[in-house]
Amino acid sequence: MRRTLLLMLALVVGLALGGLAVLNWRQTPVYDISSIAQSSLQAVQAQNRLTAFAARFTVAVTSEAQRLGLSARKTMIVPGLVRYELDWSKVQPSDLSWDAEARRLSVTLPPIEISEPAVELSQIQEYEDGRLLMALGNAEKTLDAANRAKLREALLKEARAPTLVKLARDATRAAVERTFELPLGAAGVDADVVVRFRDEAGQAM
Repeated sequence: MRRTLLLMLALVVGLALGGLAVLNWRQTPVYDISSIAQSSLQAVQAQNRLTAFAARFTVAVTSEAQRLGLSARKTMIVPGLVRYELDWSKVQPSDLSWDAEARRLSVTLPPIEISEPAVELSQIQEYEDGRLLMALGNAEKTLDAANRAKLREALLKEARAPTLVKLARDATRAAVERTFELPLGAAGVDADVVVRFRDEAGQAM
């Protein structure tokens, strides 16, 4: 009888310990999740920058010159490419926050940066008027220089269009969510990843 009671007691204790083990497995300690998130951040910081979205568009710039009663005009139609980038070095460990109760990892990102426009030189088209003035002195070189000076700002103006900025933010947000969801999932952590930008209320670039 005594032996039977001891066996039953051992069984109860074993079940209790097993239940605690399962509970601890399901509730991953906060420091473990923080460690996974920090390791993920360090891994992507080695990549330096994330480009989740790019846009190609065409702009037209025109310059005019007048001299000796003559006038000349030159227009350049230029296709260009810009990339919308996230600088990982500006994401700090303090930008990661784990809510154990909600099982949610929050990631705060700096504003997206627009790269320098890449001009497709082979696709440039030029239209001009006023060949007589262009044949005199350096009028054509002056017009070309003026157009090149306007080109960068024209491309960046197009790149800052609210629709493109929103698309870039959405693409970057989705890419960063995957960046942290994958290692958490691989570790068996059931958690949501929420990404927002520091300037979420505005569209500053």
